[in-house]
Amino acid sequence: MSTTTDHLSTPALDSESPSLLQTISSHGGYAYVSMATLAVSGDSRAAEAAREMAWEQLHSGPWDSVLPVWRDAYSMACLQVAKFQYGNGELNEALRVLDLGLIMGGLLLKKDLEAAVALVSEKVREAQNDAVEKKTQLRPLLLVEDVDKPHVLGMLPMRSLSCKIVMKRTKWNDMDYLRKVAGDRTVPVEVGKNYLCPNWKQELITFSQFLERMHSNDTSSVSPTYLAQHPLFEQIKELRNDIFIPDYCFAGGGELRSLNAWFGPTGTVTPLHHDPHHNILAQVVGRKYIRLYSASLSKELYPYTETMLCNSSRVDLDNIDGKQFPKLLDLEFMDCILEEGEMLYIPPKWWHYVRSLTTSLSVSFWWSDNGSSTMS
Repeated sequence: MSTTTDHLSTPALDSESPSLLQTISSHGGYAYVSMATLAVSGDSRAAEAAREMAWEQLHSGPWDSVLPVWRDAYSMACLQVAKFQYGNGELNEALRVLDLGLIMGGLLLKKDLEAAVALVSEKVREAQNDAVEKKTQLRPLLLVEDVDKPHVLGMLPMRSLSCKIVMKRTKWNDMDYLRKVAGDRTVPVEVGKNYLCPNWKQELITFSQFLERMHSNDTSSVSPTYLAQHPLFEQIKELRNDIFIPDYCFAGGGELRSLNAWFGPTGTVTPLHHDPHHNILAQVVGRKYIRLYSASLSKELYPYTETMLCNSSRVDLDNIDGKQFPKLLDLEFMDCILEEGEMLYIPPKWWHYVRSLTTSLSVSFWWSDNGSSTMS
């Protein structure tokens, strides 16, 4: 097996290790400290054992109950494992472990993780360029066609597009480009109709595997794969560099709160819910149907009473039970089909339902202002 000629530099890890290991010991992580110490001495198996121990701690209960020190411990172990893998020329394996560190780890060693990802990603791309002749023909993720309105209406909630419709090309529609900049990166995805369904789950797969699932365009699948509300652009800087923040987000002294990706195949649904911030939803590839209900109609939209789901409606707009939820049937709403290159402003606390009509790549920009966020 070929080996690399350089190594992963981890200045933060080198300087923070003593104090971090001491903190882990104070929280009972003696076995972890033992394995991490052996890893520094060159024991790759100990590095993997430490990572497994930290992983178990991260899954020992609800996420908000996990001690922050164990997130930093997981970052440390991921860096140690990746250094061994990188030295052995196992570039894809190292990249996967580093991504897991970014996704699940803490902030203490984030700069080391990001620097290592940048280096390993470049090495992976160099290897791919050496192995495969560069292609010049565009491989589109989606072939855009005109909207077949009768067909679209057949898959949307009743009364859709009955109000007046509110009313480009991108390199993100190039499969080869997306694979080149992000294909070997590991990302969390949702599998299932939506987060309110009992068979919904999450998986960790590479971005290339996710693109293949999207491109298969199996609209008959009851378990679509969706990359939803993940800070993808913090993780993959190459995609972040393709994005300009709309000036609207800074109007009135606004402050950007979150920049999230919503990537998925035809038929992916975000059920009726509301969010706490101003939101601009930008449609980059494909098209989506969006329905909006005013924040003043919250009681009539039957929100869940559970704290974790209180911003979600119990009504399934795709299969409305008129007897159980009679108030919703006559409520006024606004809706539209959001096309490539268009943006939609969604006020804070406004309820919205979203369905992908094609393979779809969207970006949401959340921001807050100094005054009251709620609009009726």
